[in-house]
Amino acid sequence: MSSHEHAKYVALLDVAEAIASHSDLSTLIRHLASCLPKVIVTDFLALSLYDAERHAMRLHTLQANVQADVIGGHVLAPDELPAGLVWQTQRPLLVPDLSQELRWPNVIRMMREDGIQSFCYVPLTTAARRLGVLGFGSLRKRAFEECDSTFLMQVGKQVAVAVENALNREAASLSKQEAERQRDRFRLLLRITNAMVSKLDLREVFHAVSATVRELVPQEYTCLVLYDETRQQFRLRALDFQDNPGWLFEGFVADAVDSPATIAVSTKRPVAINHLKELERFGHHVIRMLLDKEFKSMCALPLLSDDRAIGCLTFASRQEEAFPESSIEFLMEVAGQIALAVANALAYQEITELKNKLAEEKLYLEEELRTEQGFENIIGDSKALKQLLKQVEVVAPTDATVLIQGETGTGKELIARAIHRLSGRKERTFVKLNCAAIPSGLLESELFGHERGAFTGAISRKVGRFELADKGTIFLDEVGEIPLELQSKLLRVLQEQEFERLGSTRTIRVDVRLIAATNQDLKSLVDAKEFRSDLYYRLNVFPVTMPPLRERREDIPSLVRYFTQQYAGRMKKRIHTVPLKTLEALSRYAWPGNIRELENLVERSVILTKGTELQVQLGELQIEVSSKTAPTATLHETEREHILGILRESKWVVAGSDGAAAKLGLKRTTLLSKMKKLGISRPLG
Repeated sequence: MSSHEHAKYVALLDVAEAIASHSDLSTLIRHLASCLPKVIVTDFLALSLYDAERHAMRLHTLQANVQADVIGGHVLAPDELPAGLVWQTQRPLLVPDLSQELRWPNVIRMMREDGIQSFCYVPLTTAARRLGVLGFGSLRKRAFEECDSTFLMQVGKQVAVAVENALNREAASLSKQEAERQRDRFRLLLRITNAMVSKLDLREVFHAVSATVRELVPQEYTCLVLYDETRQQFRLRALDFQDNPGWLFEGFVADAVDSPATIAVSTKRPVAINHLKELERFGHHVIRMLLDKEFKSMCALPLLSDDRAIGCLTFASRQEEAFPESSIEFLMEVAGQIALAVANALAYQEITELKNKLAEEKLYLEEELRTEQGFENIIGDSKALKQLLKQVEVVAPTDATVLIQGETGTGKELIARAIHRLSGRKERTFVKLNCAAIPSGLLESELFGHERGAFTGAISRKVGRFELADKGTIFLDEVGEIPLELQSKLLRVLQEQEFERLGSTRTIRVDVRLIAATNQDLKSLVDAKEFRSDLYYRLNVFPVTMPPLRERREDIPSLVRYFTQQYAGRMKKRIHTVPLKTLEALSRYAWPGNIRELENLVERSVILTKGTELQVQLGELQIEVSSKTAPTATLHETEREHILGILRESKWVVAGSDGAAAKLGLKRTTLLSKMKKLGISRPLG
């Protein structure tokens, strides 16, 4: 045996002794780096381990016999470095000259920057698993021969056993520590749960939780704040702080800006500030106060209820790095317990406050809707009105759905109330809703109600109109304005008499009679695919049509006298007569705005009247009353001229309180539709 071979065997024995005496992998690699150069030219010794979770090779230790620092932690995919090839093939890799190696350009470039000219990698494998790779690098070209790779394979086998033993010890140690940590956490969480069950007051629960957490996580300041999303403010609900300066009291309100709590609430994720310099970046006055008290780290935990941040639990410590990642999971579990207690407390408080309020609101609505200001009597004695009232007398005692059609301002709501008063439901609630007056996004909530948190802004439960109208009557005005996507749910309520509130899965059953009204041609909307045909047929069970005022001219004098007395009484004026000439002129007018337009005219006239005789500004109706000999205009022409006159008077402004639509008693969209139908457009210039 040659002296060189003998030296190799001695080196192998030395490796075995090093493995037996060094349990730490870094120490073992340093020892090998010092003894192997005696038998083989090596300047660098690297240990790379395979990370199964990332499917990557991680450089664990690099030991250099030249001037260099020990580094580690670099992670690359197996295909990106020579160690990965050795791990995959389980065969040694010998590269005698790096300048000729074209594979792995990035890694080879870094090796050449370190002066490495050649290297040899061998796998680290045991009977149980493939652990990684042991690499040898030299500052000389062709420093390693085939015989060297055989020797280094033997070294690798021994090192593999040491690596496996070290990894097993590390895993066992971590498992034991994790088990102990989990046991402590479960014990503390159990104590917190017991505190929540045994203590009814939220402040008592909070102080018990703060003291319990202090056993595992160092902290000298704990606060619980509730978040007001509308005002973007925090309200202090509970505080555990021995250094409380006095102004930080329960109920204290602060803006939700420039603080860890603000970030935690907005992101719904915990925020840990573990260094003084990071904490100093925040300008909130509470943070500045804590900095003055020498606090150096802070952790803010959002309190989540139904995926909504209702507040924040904040801990602060005078130690740096008091809230490592390992503690955040436990603290989030604590925050979850606190969030449950807070949500229950808020719900209990809300229920207590709203229980009587909801009952009073329902009674108020019933009384208010029964006695709502309006014209209880339907005025008139015309043939058209008598025919309508006969239909009302026939359908009222039944529970059939009634569809009231007619132009705007004809008094459809009065007929709906008359049907309710003549029905068997007259002692119950009459609930009305103008579907055109509610934004389409809120109409479903208005009809069927919603649960707390069903959507942004739903801070409390809301009872819908159908639920309020249970055992009574609901009147849906402008039913043609209901969006298509909501019509199917309305149809289900009409057919099944059941629905669910927004944000709820509980089915609510009701007994409601529906009266609908519209000034649109629903059949045309059905043909245009803008209204569901099945809903139309369900509404059209018993249709009645309100006659326009121009078809019941003989009722105009009675209506004028009735409105005059009503408004004179309200304004405390004594108006006893209406000139016959005025009544004749008003009776000849076409009244495109119907009774609503007549009512508005009379109200304006009562305001302007001085004396006991009603003074009507007939000049406003000059087009219609100027000449008895003029040829009779068609309805189309009359309506067109009247709308043109109002548009000119309003300087062609359609919308707004002074616009033509308001003066005509029409919706802006209705007026625009009529203008298009009548061929009216704004003149140029």
